[in-house]
Amino acid sequence: MGLWGALEAWRPGRERRMLRPGVQEDVTAVLHRSWSGDVTGMLFPHSRGSGQQSVTGVEASDDANSYWRIRGKSDGSCQRGTPVKCGQAIRLTHVNTGKNLHTHHFPSPLSNNQEVSAFGDDGEGDDLDIWIVQCSGTYWEREDAVRFKHVGTEVFLSITGEQYGHPIRGQREVHGMPTANHHNYWKAMEGVFVKPSVDPAKHDEL
Repeated sequence: MGLWGALEAWRPGRERRMLRPGVQEDVTAVLHRSWSGDVTGMLFPHSRGSGQQSVTGVEASDDANSYWRIRGKSDGSCQRGTPVKCGQAIRLTHVNTGKNLHTHHFPSPLSNNQEVSAFGDDGEGDDLDIWIVQCSGTYWEREDAVRFKHVGTEVFLSITGEQYGHPIRGQREVHGMPTANHHNYWKAMEGVFVKPSVDPAKHDEL
C-alpha cells in the first residue's frame, strides 16, 4: 500500500496549509510513496487532447480522486519512507487509476503548451513518465516550493489558469512549459507522511 499526500501550485505570498488527520508534523522531508496532487486545487485525470487522460486542476482540496504516489524511476530504485533527494528522478502514479504523470510532444488544447496526461496501467508506462525534482537543498522538504522537470522533453510541470468549459467547466489546464518561471512552482501540502523505519528493508509495508 503506497502512502499519499498533496501538491499545490505555489505563488509568492500564497501560504495555504492543508493537512489531514494522521500527518506526522515532525517529519519535514517528502518521502518516497507519499504524495498527491493539488493545483490551487488538485491534479485530476480527464480524457482530452491526444486521447490520453489529460491532467487538470480543480479548486476543491478534498477530492479523493486527486491523490498521487511518489515512486522511483524504476521498481526498486527507491525505498519507501526514504526522503526524496533534490535532483532525483521520480514517477508520480495516480492512486485511483494506476496511471503515471506523463507528457509528450503534443500541444495542450487551451494554451498550446505541452499536454500533460495520465498514462499507463497499474503504474507501468514508459520513459516519458519520469520527472526530476528541482529544489535548493539536499532533500525535497515539505515547506519548499519545488519544480518538476520532465526528463524526456525538458518541460516544467506548470499551470497558468486557462479553464475548460463543458463538460469539465472550471477545471484548469495543467501543461508543460519550456522555461522555468513562477508558473511551475509546487509545494507538498495535504497528505499522509510517516517517519522512516530504522530498517526500511524490513518494514516495507504498512
